[in-house]
Amino acid sequence: MPSQSPLATLTRLARSRTDDAARRLVELAAARENAGQQLDLLQAYRQDYLERLQSAMRLGLSAADCRNYQRFIATLDDAIAQQRAAVGQADGLLDDGRRHWRDARLRQNSLDTLAGREARRQAQAEARREQRATDEYSARLARSAAGPH
Repeated sequence: MPSQSPLATLTRLARSRTDDAARRLVELAAARENAGQQLDLLQAYRQDYLERLQSAMRLGLSAADCRNYQRFIATLDDAIAQQRAAVGQADGLLDDGRRHWRDARLRQNSLDTLAGREARRQAQAEARREQRATDEYSARLARSAAGPH
């Protein structure tokens, strides 16, 4: 069996890199989605806690309880700020992953195009060889049919 051509090896490696980049992109998209959901959950929890505070204030609330609510809301605000940063980081990683996948796919497409051209060139060369062999065979057949002169 003949060894694989360098172009075929490059094409196979490019396809593997594109597949790896696509898998990584799926992971990054899932991580971004998860970070966004966590942010939404924290924001909803903060809103719920603010509504509880307002309700408690209408019913009468001690100063100590009010401070506790405010401290907890401040803690939630810190957690929300951290989660926003995590979402921003996930967005950046996702953008990088998209670029990496696009670049890998572009390289793969380029190599696939080159491999297709090479396959067509080889097929044309083989067709010419077969035509020459057929022509030579026909010429020998015609000479032998004509007999010795």
